[in-house]
Amino acid sequence: MIRRFLPSIFTALPAFFLVSLPALAGTPPGKAANTVILSEQGVRNLRIETVEAQEHDFELTALALGRIEAIPGNRAVVSSRVSGRIVNLSASVGDIVQADKVIATLESRQPGNPPPRVPLSAPRGGLVTESQARIGEPVEPDKVLLEITDLGEVHAVACVPEHLAGKMKPGTKARIRVAALPEEAFEGELLRFATAADRDTGTLDAIFRLPNPGLTLRPGMRAEFSIVLSRRANVISVPRAALQGDPAERFVYVADYELPNAFVKTPVIAGESNDRLVEIKEGLFPGDQVVTRGAYSLAFAGKGSVSLKEALDAAHGHEHNEDGSEKSATNQANPAHAGHDHEDHDHDHDHHHDGKHGGERPLSTLTLFSLAANGLLLLLLAAKAFSPSASTP
Repeated sequence: MIRRFLPSIFTALPAFFLVSLPALAGTPPGKAANTVILSEQGVRNLRIETVEAQEHDFELTALALGRIEAIPGNRAVVSSRVSGRIVNLSASVGDIVQADKVIATLESRQPGNPPPRVPLSAPRGGLVTESQARIGEPVEPDKVLLEITDLGEVHAVACVPEHLAGKMKPGTKARIRVAALPEEAFEGELLRFATAADRDTGTLDAIFRLPNPGLTLRPGMRAEFSIVLSRRANVISVPRAALQGDPAERFVYVADYELPNAFVKTPVIAGESNDRLVEIKEGLFPGDQVVTRGAYSLAFAGKGSVSLKEALDAAHGHEHNEDGSEKSATNQANPAHAGHDHEDHDHDHDHHHDGKHGGERPLSTLTLFSLAANGLLLLLLAAKAFSPSASTP
C-alpha cells in the first residue's frame, strides 16, 4: 500500500521545493553586487540610452575598403567645332549645370564685323568636374573645355579578398559609409566584378551601384563596406555598443523592470557580430531593455549613487535589508534589532554549525505561508496513502 503511493509523494516533492525556494531566496543572489543604481542626474550625465532586445533577421557581413567612382558613361565634355577664343564663361568647377544650358560663348576666327559668336551648351546635366576654359584663351576643336559628370548615381568599388568573392553574386547588398560623411549610411547593390584581380594585394574589385540623389558622394572618396553574405531569421541581438567585458566574460546592463534608474549587470553568451549588432545566444529575453549608450561608463560606476536598499524602500513603501532582501516582521518592529542582526550575520552563521544557538533570521510571512501550504500538501498525500480506501486493490 505504501509503495503504491510513494511515487505520488515523491512527485509532489519537487513542487514543494519549487514553491518554497523562491520565497526563501528573497533578492536573487548577487543582485545587490551587480546592480548599479543612479540618480536622475547620474542618468543624464552618463547619457544612458536603452534599446529593447528583439529577434532580428541577423546578417553575417564581411568588411572591405574601397572608393567612390563616377560611372564612366555618365561623363560628358564641352568642346568647340571651330577655332576661336572664349569671350564668356558662366560655369566653373563645382557648379551644377542643366542640360542644353549655354555655359560659354566662343568668338570665331572667321571674318566679320563683329566676328561671329558661337554659343556652347552643356550636353547633359551634372556637376562640372574639370575645366580648361579661360576667358580670352584661344580654342581649337580638339581641346576639351569642360567636363560634366552626372553624379545622381555612382559606383562604389570595394577591394574584396579573393576568398570572399566566391560568396558574392550580382544583387548582393552592402552598407557603405564614407569618411567624409560619418553620420550617413548608404546601401549599394553588386553589379559585377572587375575583369582581373590585383596580384599584389590578392583582392578583386567589386562594383556596387549606389544612388546619390543628394550629390553628396563625390569621386575619390574613401569608403568602408559591410557586405551582407547571409541572413538568419529570429536571432536575439543587441547593438554592439551594449556588449561589455573581455572575450571570456561578456555581459550587458539591463534596466531593472521594477526599480527606476537601476541597471543590472547580466552575463551573456555572445555569438557572431556584424557592423551593427551582436548575437546573444544566452542571457537575454525578448523585451529586456538593454543599455547601449553609457554601458561602458556603467562598468566603472561601482554600485552607483543610490543604494539598493534605498531604491527598494522607495519602490515598495517599506524597509528592506542592506542586501535588498525583505525585512521580517520582527526586524520591522524593532529597527535596532534589525541592524544588530545584519551586522552580526557572519557571527551567527559561524555558531549555527556548532549548535550553540540558531543565529537565523526570522522567516518572512510569505515564506511561512509557503512552508505551511506545502507541509499541508504532504500531510494530505500521506493521509491518502494510509487511508483504508487506498488499500483496496
